[in-house]
Amino acid sequence: MTASAVAATGALVLAAATVMAKPASPPTAIVSLGDSFISGEGGGSYGASARNGCHRSATAPIRSAPIDVDKKINLACSGAKAVNIWRAESGGKSHRGERPQADQLAAVARHYDVRMVVLTVGANDLGFAAIVAGCALDWARSHPGDPRYCHGDAQRKIESSLPAAARGLRKAVREIRAAMATAGHRPGDYRLLVMGYASPFPAGSRFRYPESDWTRLTRGGCPVWNADADWAKRWALPTIATTMQAVAAAEGAEYLDLQRALAGHEVCARGVSEIDYPYGGSNSLTPREWFRPLRLTGRVRESLHPNRIGQRVIGRCLALAHAEPTLTHRCIS
Repeated sequence: MTASAVAATGALVLAAATVMAKPASPPTAIVSLGDSFISGEGGGSYGASARNGCHRSATAPIRSAPIDVDKKINLACSGAKAVNIWRAESGGKSHRGERPQADQLAAVARHYDVRMVVLTVGANDLGFAAIVAGCALDWARSHPGDPRYCHGDAQRKIESSLPAAARGLRKAVREIRAAMATAGHRPGDYRLLVMGYASPFPAGSRFRYPESDWTRLTRGGCPVWNADADWAKRWALPTIATTMQAVAAAEGAEYLDLQRALAGHEVCARGVSEIDYPYGGSNSLTPREWFRPLRLTGRVRESLHPNRIGQRVIGRCLALAHAEPTLTHRCIS
């Protein structure tokens, strides 16, 4: 055999060995982080997460989204604040016995080709659950002749809390970027989407129960004055959405606006009927409510969260956003 033949043979052997040693591509994944709105609180079927209260539903938006990936991973946890997203080394705090969510994300990203990360957080930093509870209490303690509206105090609370909540969200976005970087993912390798919130109440004129009738509480689960519902719809939700969108834009992330995603299917909305079975298990999209009613006993934490139907609708919104890589997405029902 000539030297040239040996060299050629060696090259062929080397090439074959290189092909055989090439590692298989990691499985693809999409991941969600954040609070109860995105964890799936209100959807039931929480599996193992029922034990620590994270309440990750089988129908949570990330699980419901018809996106073609190998794995859909939900790291969000009910009750989480921005500090529960940040990595521990950056001051992040554990929540319900779990590590900060960005640290969990880093572990996931080491084993998966993460195509998209979705984040919803901020409502708990604003104390929104307490605000809603206060509005319901004000309704119950007053009457049409002398209504005790909550929106004045509620607006002042949100205005005072909003700057810190915005800083927390901004840091959460940066911590997600840092976690992905430690796992070897560059910003261009994946998409980071900040997802907003949807209003559980319709405008005051759209309630199907009389404003002063106790059926608003006992039947519908919507015990608020019309003026307070209007404030939530026209000021609170848009203000929070605008803040979240501004943070996303400043950090180079995408934003998904859900303000009108579930419109017409809110709790007590005229033209739809309440869900008379747990969690909204029907596959029918109309004419049902897409939220859980406000309840004072039983599954209180699920109050005013999207039910299974609502979560599937939001999942479709995520899929539409995934299919169109623009900076701002709006989902309208």
